[in-house]
Order: sequence, then structure tokens, then C-alpha cells
Amino acid sequence: MYIYKRLRDLREDKDKKQETIALVLNISRQQYQLYESGKRELPMHHFIKLAQYYNVSLDYLAGLTDTPKKLY
Repeated sequence: MYIYKRLRDLREDKDKKQETIALVLNISRQQYQLYESGKRELPMHHFIKLAQYYNVSLDYLAGLTDTPKKLY
């Protein structure tokens, strides 16, 4: 799915490691890796937290738009 590629691209654009994002979500790196690879579905509360962390809209994170509208 498109969302998982977008998660990886956002993380890499910010020069962050999976470990860093896992800490933001309060999960293990292995768990985050499963989300980013598309092997597990990302829960909505993590989806919202990542949109806030990257300061992008949920529409952008979900791949519904290619314009990364800032939240604030």
C-alpha cells in the first residue's frame, strides 16, 4: 500500500531511524518495522501521532493527496 512507502519516505527525509519513530509511538523497533513494511496494519492512534510528529495532514500520510499540508 501507498501509506507504508510514505511512512518510510517521511522517516528517511527527516533522517530518522526506525528506532526513533518507535520511541515516538512507544513501541519496539520491530513492531514499527512491521508497520512500515506493510506486514501489520497501522492503528489509527499511531497514524494520528505520526501525522502530528511529521506535521503533515492525515490525507497526505494516507496517500490521498501529494501535497503535505502542514497541521500548524
